[in-house]
Amino acid sequence: MRTAVVTDSTAYLPSYIRKELNIHMIPLSVTLDGEVYDEEIDISATDFYNKVRGENSLPKTSQPPIGRFVELFESLKEEYDAVISIHLSGGISGTFAGAIQAGDMVDDLSVHAFDSEISCYLQGFYVIRAAQLANEGAAPGVIMDELNEMKTSMRAYFMVDDLTHLQRGGRLSAAQALIGGLLQVKPLLHFQEKVIVPFEKIRTRKKAMKRIADMLAEDAETMLLEAVIIHGNRPDDAKVWLTELSERLPNVQFTISHFGPVIGTHLGEGAMGLGWVKRKV
Repeated sequence: MRTAVVTDSTAYLPSYIRKELNIHMIPLSVTLDGEVYDEEIDISATDFYNKVRGENSLPKTSQPPIGRFVELFESLKEEYDAVISIHLSGGISGTFAGAIQAGDMVDDLSVHAFDSEISCYLQGFYVIRAAQLANEGAAPGVIMDELNEMKTSMRAYFMVDDLTHLQRGGRLSAAQALIGGLLQVKPLLHFQEKVIVPFEKIRTRKKAMKRIADMLAEDAETMLLEAVIIHGNRPDDAKVWLTELSERLPNVQFTISHFGPVIGTHLGEGAMGLGWVKRKV
């Protein structure tokens, strides 16, 4: 049985990884000034942040149309018997549900949709593992079991640089945003029950980053990890943090990724995240 691996653009996997592992990507989109852009195709993260900086209104984000999923699945069934379709958390987007609906509409193809319950490169960790297994000839059930096992060790924490994006997006009241801004509170966020919720409120960015790093260090004492630093248009800050973390935790495998247009709409420029998962020996 040949199995294809599909994900959406919010995994923010580099094109060379998608090509190397034969990963198929379906984009989410953002609407800016009436123009619709497929992220990772029509607009880069850097261009996105340049366009929205200083704007009074948030861009609109959209999940892929069902028809786009159907079109992709129909094309895949010419070569494949099954699809593992891995998507951002169903608690913040209907993309996962769309994959399920589209799978039901395509005959002669077994579609297994997986809710990562997270997003960004943490979602990408699932996709990479699934593609590696698929390329080795693993059955869909074996791949899905592996992905569910990964969930038990997956951790991710995000820090926003500017509370106004959360407030404007309806995730924080105006009063909380004002008080938080005056006190320089840096709320740590994480995914819980498929949605983004506050984890802790910390006074400064430096202390927030140290808190996340300390949690990574705790897990690194008990298991081998692969980790990712995720930034909202702050590549230099990410590189500095990478150097610090690599020196402190030489046994952790690190990479750097970014918050693209869709996720960046809700977290804002300057956001920083750190996530990790147990790695295979």
